[in-house]
Amino acid sequence: MRLADARLLSFDCYGTLIDWEFGITDTVARLAAPYGVNPTETEVLSLFASHETKVQDANPTWTYPVILRETWRRMATSLGLPDPTTRPEQCEADAHTFAASVPNWPAFADSHNALVALQSRCKLVILSNVDNASFAGSNARLDITFDAILTAQDIGSYKPDLHNFQVLLDTARSLGVSPDQHLHVAQSLFHDHVPAQAVGLHTVWINRYGAKRAAAGSLGATPAAAPVTPHWEFPTLQAFADALLADGAGRG
Repeated sequence: MRLADARLLSFDCYGTLIDWEFGITDTVARLAAPYGVNPTETEVLSLFASHETKVQDANPTWTYPVILRETWRRMATSLGLPDPTTRPEQCEADAHTFAASVPNWPAFADSHNALVALQSRCKLVILSNVDNASFAGSNARLDITFDAILTAQDIGSYKPDLHNFQVLLDTARSLGVSPDQHLHVAQSLFHDHVPAQAVGLHTVWINRYGAKRAAAGSLGATPAAAPVTPHWEFPTLQAFADALLADGAGRG
């Protein structure tokens, strides 16, 4: 498959289009500061990756705000913040603030323009581990009309569950696109590349945090993935868009 063969691009949103690592660390810093706690970015993201995944695995039918509230409670305990039994109202308020922060997470600077460019050639589909209201807030930042939006809330499970990718394949077929014309574009190897390749899709790795991850020696906000080799790798979404359009022009 060549990039120019693609007629549909499916995207993970958070980490790929929206800078969730900044959103998470910024929100945690603001919540922890009043208690005199100042965790490092690496510590915050490592705790988030561990706790969020465990909560999702145990509660696949919970909506994402509920997942985030429980994730925050566990993170707060790990960070040594006040015990909920001593300050229950404040702890719950903090949990709700964390859960409601998703629409405030910023889009990457290139996301809108790159998506507009890609939309000139391909249908665009979202496959995201969030609820509909949270994604609507993020999509206001992206300012794109997607051909389909698939959320964990509607599907009833969270990536990397293969069910999410079967729903994605069914949606692509309903849009008249076969798997050999479909690329899945994502940052997370764990949530996206491993399961997408398991159902037969070609994948494009937008390695947003590559240099930073290498310097920090961490995996950021995602757990370690099984061995997987993306079919293409780009440092930004714009670099991918430029390559796809150039490949198409070369064939034309």
